Amino acid sequence: MTKFLFKHIDNSALIVFRILFGALIFLESIGAIFTGWLRRTLVEPDFTFNFIGFDWLQTLQGDWMYVHYVLMGVCGIFVMLGYKYRLSMLSFTLLWSATYFMQKSSYNNHYYFLMILSAIMVCLPANTYASIDAKFNPIIKRNSMPNWCRWIFIFQLFILYTYASIAKMYPDWLDLSVPELLMKSKKNYVLVGNLLQEKFMHYLIAYGGILFDGLIIPLLLWKRTRKMAFFASIFFHLFNSFIFQVGIFPYLSLAFAVFFFEPKTIQKLFLKQKPLYSEAYLEIPKYASVFKTVFILYFIIQIALPLRHHFIKGDVLWTEEGHRLSWRMMLRSKSGNTSFRVVDKATNAVTQIKLQDYLSKKQIRSVSAKPDVMWQFAQKLKQIYAQKGKDVEVYVRAFVSVNGKPSQQLIDPKVDLANEEWHHFKHHDWILLPNQDENN
Repeated sequence: MTKFLFKHIDNSALIVFRILFGALIFLESIGAIFTGWLRRTLVEPDFTFNFIGFDWLQTLQGDWMYVHYVLMGVCGIFVMLGYKYRLSMLSFTLLWSATYFMQKSSYNNHYYFLMILSAIMVCLPANTYASIDAKFNPIIKRNSMPNWCRWIFIFQLFILYTYASIAKMYPDWLDLSVPELLMKSKKNYVLVGNLLQEKFMHYLIAYGGILFDGLIIPLLLWKRTRKMAFFASIFFHLFNSFIFQVGIFPYLSLAFAVFFFEPKTIQKLFLKQKPLYSEAYLEIPKYASVFKTVFILYFIIQIALPLRHHFIKGDVLWTEEGHRLSWRMMLRSKSGNTSFRVVDKATNAVTQIKLQDYLSKKQIRSVSAKPDVMWQFAQKLKQIYAQKGKDVEVYVRAFVSVNGKPSQQLIDPKVDLANEEWHHFKHHDWILLPNQDENN
């Protein structure tokens, strides 16, 4: 294992990826401003639904969130140019992690991926060539890198795609219910709207998605199928970019191709002036044992996290318990009709909450279908009324439909959610499982 991890290989792929990655995170940061995503998600709401445990992490007031994203964009440019690389990469990682954990109304597995990828990039010697850092400090200039710098991406991608493929192997995906629902919202797309409603397209999306996710990494690794797999990737990711509009992430996925092609190919295409390294020198650092331990533990966590929902009672598609950080991408369509009732403990006065008085449209969609967000809003209501000198109970009636099925009651309406604790790794009894709410 030591030889595998620390054998030196040509670093052309990492250098090119750094440049592409810097450009893409710049576009992601600035794009969030100009598309209005930042305004809708983090500026206009009075508060955000943060990841539970990060209650202290709220948005900056006024226009400071714009400054936050401009700084991320600047970090992206510096990463692309290789200027103060580690500081720039670390700064972006912290800023992006903050914006990730401070809101989940726009939760997306791709955002999680960008966070862990950014953290990985901090640790990589990606500024040792074609960088301002190497120009002003020639001592760091290198044509090689340890082998682990390549394989950490390949292992991470293999975990991501494998779990994404396995997660799709459930009845509502296999019988085309989910692809059909996803495509209905695209009916008005120019030129392709009607095509997306065709049954053969639903089969292509459903079964093509499973096959692509499950096979793409092995096919890219095998030289005989590499080019074919790369062209399939271009089609797949451009389709996702156009149809689902998921920002930089299809292009980021394509950028990873540099780690699968021969270094000579990457060097000839992008870094013609760079000498090609081919010595396979083995350099074992003093921290090798510690590194191997951290490397193994990291991937154990990455493999274990997506499995946790199997140890929590109920279907994750319904309860959402164990859904996040699990590479469960575009697997279901949920809608709900939810109401909140506040009861003053002192007077028994009842107040029906108007969600639009407290929440944005995007937040209302989340609070209408996701139990953890319902719980958080109940806690928020309790705090708001406490500031008025009132001690209250909060009850929720929520009827939710998953994948177009008949609505069922999701939350026990007799439970005061404001008085419940949250548990990250166990089922909450106030989340009713399907067909178990008939007596309420």
